[in-house]
Amino acid sequence: MEKVMTPKFRVSFPNVFKPTAFQVGQDPKYSVVMLFDKSCDLKALKDLARRAAVDKWGENTSKWPKGMRNPFRDGDEEKPGVDGYENVTFVSASSKIKPGLVDSNVQPIIGEDEFYAGCYARATLTAYAYDIAGNRGVAFGLQNIQKLADGERFSGRSSAESEFEAVEDEFGGDTQTPPQTTEVKQESASDMFA
Repeated sequence: MEKVMTPKFRVSFPNVFKPTAFQVGQDPKYSVVMLFDKSCDLKALKDLARRAAVDKWGENTSKWPKGMRNPFRDGDEEKPGVDGYENVTFVSASSKIKPGLVDSNVQPIIGEDEFYAGCYARATLTAYAYDIAGNRGVAFGLQNIQKLADGERFSGRSSAESEFEAVEDEFGGDTQTPPQTTEVKQESASDMFA
């Protein structure tokens, strides 16, 4: 099966350590959403997708199914206001088989915190056309992934390091004895947020 390597992309919704089913009755799959800057050259991926459609439906595009789903989607149109989706083309890839995952030195990535939404990677993909229960289009099969660089996380949560600063022990140097607490007055539920 023909395979291509993607250009560098930003990772979104990575499910590469354990398969996930997004709908009831759906087979769990490994997957990733790839965010490509709109200026990125995606010709190799588009050619691969076209060849998959030709293999399924033939050269004559007028005979291809109407309303085919496009695997290349516009972040500004489909995900307005979603962190990271501004000025990008996003493409999903999935597999029932766990993809290989390595770092920039081609060493396996085992820790789930090392590969996250917001980091940068590239991947090898295959393409296939589908016609299932009225859904038709071309999708990408996820083969392997290489993390290229860290990036700002999409989680929306700040790191603890960015929120706190180092402090000296304000309880007299004895870190074994907790500070004295004062008794909290119980309030009725109606007064709680008054």
